[in-house]
Amino acid sequence: MAQRRGRTPRLGVGGTLWVTADGENLGSHARMALLQAVVEQGSITQAAKAFGMSYKAAWDAVDAMNRLAGEALVERRPGGRGGGSTQLTEHGRRVLERYAQVEQAHQRFVELLAREAFDLTQEFSLLKVLNVRTTARNQFLGTVSALRSGAVHDEVELTLPGGMRLAAIVTRESTEALGLRVRAPAIAMVQAGHVILATGVPTLRVSARNQIPGTVLQLQPGAVNTEVLLEVDGGGRLVAMVTPAAVQDLGLAPGVRATALVKASDVVLAVTI
Repeated sequence: MAQRRGRTPRLGVGGTLWVTADGENLGSHARMALLQAVVEQGSITQAAKAFGMSYKAAWDAVDAMNRLAGEALVERRPGGRGGGSTQLTEHGRRVLERYAQVEQAHQRFVELLAREAFDLTQEFSLLKVLNVRTTARNQFLGTVSALRSGAVHDEVELTLPGGMRLAAIVTRESTEALGLRVRAPAIAMVQAGHVILATGVPTLRVSARNQIPGTVLQLQPGAVNTEVLLEVDGGGRLVAMVTPAAVQDLGLAPGVRATALVKASDVVLAVTI
């Protein structure tokens, strides 16, 4: 007897953030919540009760964190009628505060990833997950495949998933600030207005380093310019803005072969942080 197929479950993702110290697990949400309880209760005994755990388990966790962190996160202060108190050190407060900030960013990323990652009807786009928003119409995620250093400027070659390569010219300072290196991921951005289209001249010689062949997919006329969508050979799409006169002169129409020309200096590189 064939098994009855039920409703297809909605796929999603989840994730837990933890802090490491030289590769060892310093603490995840539970331990950081314990530190917050120490702040609020003023003692490990009361923090353990509020947290629903034994004093020994709470103290063992605090002792492990103090040892792994290199300097104490929690300290005991004797004195007073109540017999002293337990509180976070300055280092402990900074760690707890930074964890809260990173945890907020982590949760935001997981939410974005869950929203986009398992829609199996759409291609996966890390740029959408990262919520990259710029005025550049063309955004490509790729990997640095070559890096040629110069006296002032560096030439960075980016290889995209479909095999297309883009060259970018950036300053030496930008290379260092972005941490660009071979095999590192990077995002290339090109404004549509910086894309020049050419047709009918396969042996064209120009100074533009990036010459990207493709086929016109569609045209969207505007009041001043026409938006041309190019299906790039090997995969991917690219948008160019040209004048109505250029559309007529070049004979641009869906199905027409065209080459997109982009100067290396017009390619802007970015990395995720």
